Amino acid sequence: MTAAIPTCGPDTGPDEMFDLLSDAGCLVVRELATTEQMAAVRAELADHVAAAPAGEDDPAEFYPGKTHRVVALMHRSETMRGLLMHPTVEALGDRHLGTDGGPWTLNVSAALEVGPGARDQVLHREEDLYPFFELPRPNLILASMWAVTDFTADNGGTQLVPGSHRWGADRQATPDEIVRAEMPAGSVLFWLGGTLHGAGANVTDGWRYGVILTYNLGWLRQEENQGVSMPLGDALALPAEMQERLGFGMNYGGGLGFYDPRPVLGADS
Repeated sequence: MTAAIPTCGPDTGPDEMFDLLSDAGCLVVRELATTEQMAAVRAELADHVAAAPAGEDDPAEFYPGKTHRVVALMHRSETMRGLLMHPTVEALGDRHLGTDGGPWTLNVSAALEVGPGARDQVLHREEDLYPFFELPRPNLILASMWAVTDFTADNGGTQLVPGSHRWGADRQATPDEIVRAEMPAGSVLFWLGGTLHGAGANVTDGWRYGVILTYNLGWLRQEENQGVSMPLGDALALPAEMQERLGFGMNYGGGLGFYDPRPVLGADS
């Protein structure tokens, strides 16, 4: 049977979405963001993307060249900060990461503009950050990729290996098991932290633009240091639920992550 990434629309129920995601390890939800929202993301990040060198390719490097990469998006894009807690994201995150009743947080935020000639990235798992868990690992990460432009098999659409979230360490993907995500702008690709994936090669003369937001269990170290990516004073000015999602909460596993906000807010010296 040919591998495939399941696809649904924005009105599909969250339980059905999660069943599809759990079974395949990946899912495309079409039309989750508007054309206006994706245009706003491009405008808000335009200067940062333009300043990020695409670089030449080195096959020995984990990240392919000919790609603009910008992180720290929560401090740079109001629109993406609004999409951080989209109801569909929240529903899937609660089902995948909130099963023990604990909090979950933003792990990584990055804009990726894949240029002509970019190669396939090596297949990997988001949860490879935590190698002390044996494969297949428990639920640690939920990943999402917002399509700012159309994704196709030729322009760098993300490579995924459906079903690989259930594999042990000795199982390797064969070429016929690798699928490239195809979706129109405004869609979102979700995948579980144990699913093999990687950026796709761009064999066109255009650029493919996406924004990745990944989420992890609140008691795990975040890959992107959100406490540095966003000034603490700015974070504390956000709504409490957004502070929590960014990892500025203070109830992760009892006492993990505590701090005194008073000096930051000028109430104490």
